[in-house]
Amino acid sequence: MVEQTAKQLNTPQPKTVEDYNFKWTTIALSEMVDRNLRLEANVYALEGKIAREILENCRWQLTTITGESGLATAYHRGRFRRIFVEKSELPIFQPSQITEIYPKPSLWISKQTKTNIDALKVKKNQVLISCSGTIGKCAIVGETLDGKILSHDLIRITTLSEFDAGYLYAFLKTEIGQTLLQTNNYGAVISHIEPSHLAEIPIPNPPPIIKTEIHNLVMKSSALRDESNSLIDQAEQLLINELNLPPIDELKVKYFDQTAVFKNFSVKLSELNQRLEGSFHNPISKSILNHVEQYAAEITTLANPQLVKNIILPGRFKRSYVEKGYGVVFFGGKELFQINPSGEKFLSLAQHSGRIKSELTLKENMIMVTCSGTIGKVAIVPKHWEGWTANQHIIRVVPTDKTNAGYIFAWLSSDYGKELIKRFVYVRLLMK
Repeated sequence: MVEQTAKQLNTPQPKTVEDYNFKWTTIALSEMVDRNLRLEANVYALEGKIAREILENCRWQLTTITGESGLATAYHRGRFRRIFVEKSELPIFQPSQITEIYPKPSLWISKQTKTNIDALKVKKNQVLISCSGTIGKCAIVGETLDGKILSHDLIRITTLSEFDAGYLYAFLKTEIGQTLLQTNNYGAVISHIEPSHLAEIPIPNPPPIIKTEIHNLVMKSSALRDESNSLIDQAEQLLINELNLPPIDELKVKYFDQTAVFKNFSVKLSELNQRLEGSFHNPISKSILNHVEQYAAEITTLANPQLVKNIILPGRFKRSYVEKGYGVVFFGGKELFQINPSGEKFLSLAQHSGRIKSELTLKENMIMVTCSGTIGKVAIVPKHWEGWTANQHIIRVVPTDKTNAGYIFAWLSSDYGKELIKRFVYVRLLMK
């Protein structure tokens, strides 16, 4: 009777936990004891527990990544003092580069470095996992990285069966796989993992025919990336040959005082072009332009309507992010070289629909050039990025057709194109 009267008066009813929009879970008292009676919520993170519960209900028997009955063995290299040099025969790749489409070295170590260099080299079909910093980045080694020297901050995994490599990589790339890598048995987030940690990570063990099919698809994808990288090298080399360009280190650069330990040069007043930045008058840029003028049939710019439809630089704006499934993929220049830069950010369609449509949306064959932060990173938009968005720190060059897109990309992404891009760098002071 009281309950009926309350409903008639529209009296608010007591809410249950499900009515509130926050994450929650229940834990056993034994779990609290095992965790030294810790009461912080993050010690019992929900995502890790859910991931393990999902696997417990899997149709296939579970095994572990490593261990006595695991699918693989794993190791990493010990820390060592690196002796960096300007360039050598020993380029070294960093953990952040393993997810790039075409990783290229930016650091070189000396032969005097006291460590087992050969032990740092990775082998084809190994699965790599970053084990500190950003944990859980993973890659499978193809032709591009085979035999290359990689940082010690990577766990190297070798599967016992050749056809488990692609399957393991595919599992670790899933949301469940990533969650398991980044949490312990209680679901707590961890800041570092060791190879021994992989013996505690469960993984479904389906029939060989299923694992083989997944492996073959992953390796086909890897082979296509290797082929793409090879074709990019060929395109760039063709351009270099046609323009008779020497290696950029061999271009003749005229400095004011050759004996000085720093770069120095003089500029005629007539050549200032109202630009006082040293980068604009860098002699290397001038040497490239002089050489191209000598060998090219015609010189033009990206303002040429026969090559480019439009050049878009989005304006600055306050971003409204939403959860996955409620917005569009949004990433920045830091993720530009990644195989799948979907990231963790999703831009609200409701709040930014106009800007997304006019400035931010990516279309296949657009050329993307970072214009702040690390300036001069260049990428071409592949088909699977179509409809995604990127931030205002990336300029979009919209070519007239796909032929011009490939040509522009080959030039801008070359060492020579990058120097010409960096020529226009300037410092902007933001006043509040």
